[in-house]
Amino acid sequence: MKTLATVILACCASFASAQNPNPIKVNQVGYYPYAEKVAAIESDGQAKKYTIKDNATGKCVWKGKAVRKATSPWSQKTREIIDFTNITTPGTYTLTNGKDKQTIIINSNAFADLARASVKAFYYQRTGEDIVEKYAGKWSRPAAHMDNEVYIHPSAASTARPAGTVISSQGGWYDAGDYNKYIVNSAYSIGVMLSAYEMNEDYFKSFSTNIPESKNDIPDYLDEIMVNLKWMQTMQDPEDGGVYHKLTTPNFEGFIMPKECKQKRYVVAKTTAATLDFAATMAKASRIYGKYAQYRTFANEAMAQAKAAYEWAQKNPKVFYRQNDLNKKYEPAINTGTYDDMYLNDEFIWASAELYITESQHGKEANKEALNNYFKTFTAQIQHLHFAPPTWGNVASLATYSALGMKGVPAELAEILAKMKNVIIDYTDKQIATIPTSCFHSPGGNKPNDFYWGCNAESFAGQGIALLYAYRMTNDRKYLTAAIENADYLLGRNATGYCYVTGFGTLSPMNPHHRLSHADGIVEPIPGLLVGGSNPGQQDKNDMKEAYKSTYPDESYLDNMASYASNEIAINWNATLAAFICWIEAEMGK
Repeated sequence: MKTLATVILACCASFASAQNPNPIKVNQVGYYPYAEKVAAIESDGQAKKYTIKDNATGKCVWKGKAVRKATSPWSQKTREIIDFTNITTPGTYTLTNGKDKQTIIINSNAFADLARASVKAFYYQRTGEDIVEKYAGKWSRPAAHMDNEVYIHPSAASTARPAGTVISSQGGWYDAGDYNKYIVNSAYSIGVMLSAYEMNEDYFKSFSTNIPESKNDIPDYLDEIMVNLKWMQTMQDPEDGGVYHKLTTPNFEGFIMPKECKQKRYVVAKTTAATLDFAATMAKASRIYGKYAQYRTFANEAMAQAKAAYEWAQKNPKVFYRQNDLNKKYEPAINTGTYDDMYLNDEFIWASAELYITESQHGKEANKEALNNYFKTFTAQIQHLHFAPPTWGNVASLATYSALGMKGVPAELAEILAKMKNVIIDYTDKQIATIPTSCFHSPGGNKPNDFYWGCNAESFAGQGIALLYAYRMTNDRKYLTAAIENADYLLGRNATGYCYVTGFGTLSPMNPHHRLSHADGIVEPIPGLLVGGSNPGQQDKNDMKEAYKSTYPDESYLDNMASYASNEIAINWNATLAAFICWIEAEMGK
């Protein structure tokens, strides 16, 4: 147990590091031996010589000057880019710039621990079960939010389930720094994780995260996702196939542990977005889990639920979640996250694509009429879209990713898929073209609009996944290199000098906007969580006593528990990180 003095010293050290960040910006987690290795060093504009020493021998293994200089378009700070790619021997090194030093790690499995931690983070987010010491260490906690007594909110009432009806909706993951559960975000999270799984099945066979299910015959990655899939199944109204938008308390809980929470919990409003996202997720899960004998029953149930959900959405194509309007009509008022989406073409695309792909793999058993309808909906819209990395509010590219992962593409899809491949290549080539003038030698982070609420996942990890798809399609290593450069950015080679994943690097977030990490009395936050990142919108600035230190797009970050706009965690962000980092490790560990 830590003494009070130890806690105070740890907090002071963290504060001092954050206030005086190291000017040497590197990937603090590790570089692969035969990958590009770059550092960005803030300088006074005068050319300098840099040295790298092997910590084990004390010998200098590299010395040189910057390969180029870069000036920030926002702060006008000058940075020197040095390239030490020719160091390939695994080990720990020290990069020196005058009085400043930074540790460099080279490791054949550089991202292995991070990959496991990014997935293990979901175990800590589980609801309704004991998080036990054997698997969670000091972050163990008793079960809470059992959700076996959840009320039908008046907005969700139906003839079979009138307002006040009690249902059970157990399990799943807490959505973010709060304690609620949302279908739209859960669906995206599972969708992006399963897409990475479909592209790297062999890697996940030996992937272990030390969870209660680790000893079964199913990959831990799939075991963890199943926890949330089972909860999602409970959110469909069995009478009509519609899906409730969220399971929530009327108001966000305070920064207390789950066991202390006392508010009633409700399922709220069926919506088209939630129902279509549910349909897509269940169809995708059906074909993946159906390969395992233990999950054949689940696979059949999931596909039936997916079809029922899709039918409901076709009959109810524009049922949006409008929380303010609902609160004018119903009580209790609901004031938690909205995940409101007023554009649903992408949800129809994703749902029809997943149903088409799964149904087409059934061969003679497939319903040909339904298959044709799914195909028409999917292909009529997908070929007219411009590519963008998927997010919870724009899931169209998840349909493209699933089509790219198909084994044996049907002839009728081949032409459209070829177009989509070209669109992805065009998108990724444009991102790569920015690297030679980038301040931090990465395809992400070079435009003001690369920085916003959740940009670490959507601008950097999400873009990185697109680059990995481009690499898989072309076998051109420039795409893999560029993807790793975005990982380097997330892991410390950025304007703030933070490795943005809790528990990793020499400077990482200690105070995420995360109730579990804040209320547990443990100094260190739960590890493996990706925080939102630099956000010039600063939507929380009037709610905090501490002010942001900068308004520059890439420096607008605050490691403060109250900073929900830059320092919150969320399952969709961690899912994107996990898919991204696991895929890189799968490629580099071959």
